[in-house]
Amino acid sequence: MTQRKHSKKTAKIHQKRRKNYFFRRKVVLIILIITLIGTGFYLKQSISYYYALYFNKFKHKKLHNTEAEALRIQKILSDNLDKTYGFDISHYQNRKDINWDSLSIGNKTIPLEFVVMRATMGNRNADKHFDEFWEQAKKHELIRGAYHFYRSDEDPIIQANNFLENVKLESGDLPPILDIEKIPKRKTNKKLIEDLKIWCKIVEETYGEKPIIYTYYHYYKDFLKGEFDDYPLWLANYNDVPTPSPNDDWDFWQFTENGIVHGINTKVDLDIYNGSSWSLKRLTLD
Repeated sequence: MTQRKHSKKTAKIHQKRRKNYFFRRKVVLIILIITLIGTGFYLKQSISYYYALYFNKFKHKKLHNTEAEALRIQKILSDNLDKTYGFDISHYQNRKDINWDSLSIGNKTIPLEFVVMRATMGNRNADKHFDEFWEQAKKHELIRGAYHFYRSDEDPIIQANNFLENVKLESGDLPPILDIEKIPKRKTNKKLIEDLKIWCKIVEETYGEKPIIYTYYHYYKDFLKGEFDDYPLWLANYNDVPTPSPNDDWDFWQFTENGIVHGINTKVDLDIYNGSSWSLKRLTLD
């Protein structure tokens, strides 16, 4: 059979059609890729939910305290059932160890209603988990608090600015919190008090509320008492006592560093607010 010969004109038409065919295929492929990416973003939350549901289930570890500590904590809980409970965290807690959906203590009978987290330390440092913890607390409707870990030998103005640059408190959050635990090595105690008041003044002028002072009971008794009497007081006292201080009014009590919480796979610091949840909300920023 004689082969059919194509003219140059016919060959050009076929070549043009071939180019158009491959061009259309590329366009369709690009559209499909864009559609798949868009669908992936749209279904991201659902995919994450089902992945967590079937493949990444939260496994609650069995944590234990000594018998003496367990009894002490149980007694504190039973003596303060009319008060409000919370916890505090920092980067020492792993993000994967916290299931924010349901946090409770006392065999799941007492809900945790507030969380305080470390935001900054000293002149320059910030807690690496703060931003994520801060957003998670808001998402799960916990009352939030942020604290600055004060380094006694560093500059109070720089430390205050470090806190203000990293923390943006909102309505419904607790007032700023100042954590002071260390005695200065290069300053007198008098200078320490002056510097702490400078930090408080800067932060108070920004938010219009006096900061909460956090410290250990004996530190407060030995160094701070009489200097911050009109500030909200948060005392840490892990001893077998009915209150964190026998003689002082207090707003918050960190009563253990060995708290076992349903929903958290590590021990955490547990806190009592000396009032009802309604009273706690009145303490928050407007």
